[in-house]
Amino acid sequence: MYARSLQHPPLSSLNIESTFKLCRRTYTTVQRHKGPSSKRLKGQKPRDQYAANQAEQRRVANINRQAVLREQRAAAMGDPIRGVTTPFTESLDTGLPPEVKPTVEQMSNKPKSGDEDQPSASPAHAEKEVLLNHFLTKAELEAALEYSKNLTEPIGVVDRAIADTTEEAEAVREHESKDKSAREAVNRIVSLGNAGSQERTRANVRRIVDTFGRHNTDTYLRPKAPSLARLNSTMPKNSLPEHTQRAGPDTGSSEVQIGILTAKIRILADRYAGENRNDKVNKRNLRLLLHRRQKLLKYMEKKERGSDRWQNMIQKLGLTEATWKGEIEVR
Repeated sequence: MYARSLQHPPLSSLNIESTFKLCRRTYTTVQRHKGPSSKRLKGQKPRDQYAANQAEQRRVANINRQAVLREQRAAAMGDPIRGVTTPFTESLDTGLPPEVKPTVEQMSNKPKSGDEDQPSASPAHAEKEVLLNHFLTKAELEAALEYSKNLTEPIGVVDRAIADTTEEAEAVREHESKDKSAREAVNRIVSLGNAGSQERTRANVRRIVDTFGRHNTDTYLRPKAPSLARLNSTMPKNSLPEHTQRAGPDTGSSEVQIGILTAKIRILADRYAGENRNDKVNKRNLRLLLHRRQKLLKYMEKKERGSDRWQNMIQKLGLTEATWKGEIEVR
């Protein structure tokens, strides 16, 4: 009994609350930042408010300047989809030949408003179209129209003694009037300005092949400079491989493929713009064509090194650095 009285009392008899108060620690969620040490502040003057305001103004001015520079760089890079509009690209959209601007001499010889004897200036598209619809050429069209006119020409009376000159003159005038109307109708039918999108694209492909194909450009553009390995080669010139002559028109060179892709891109861009922003199929096709053209442009820039072919293609198609540099996004 005595031993049992010396043992600790049961836990229930202790004041639990007072026991926990003895071992409790206080925690706080507020972070206590240590101030700078005396060694760090030694020799430094406290920063006044005027200097802080000046630093903030410089920071804001720097941010604004960076935004302006980004806008200027984006404007200099140009549009990655359309580039710069040129007369050749406008002709791809309309199907008409490029607009020919009058020279200084033609402008100086322009008739005055009161002078009616001299002929007036011709319109912008007064020249005959180079390409016609339905795979026709100007020579074929003129030959067919002339043959039709000869077939429908009125036959005069063999015996001129009984011929009526008044009726013959009237028949000739009627024939000329019908022939003029028929020529106008046929010219409208074969004009690319009245053709559909597929016929216009087909004609644009032929025009691009004739414009950028090396079977034509090799005659008036300087070739690319030879490589150093070819110039420093010790082998005789006769043993070096020569370029194989082309058979037919050039349809596979980089500049021709870039021109064809540009014509297709402009068509898809027109369809995707405006109310057709939710057309996901055209958006995907447009993105694929843009990236395919970008790869060809990077390849040609690497191989040609700013040659005459490169400059001729860039100037006529109006391509800017944004079409082959950086990331192209279609929004």
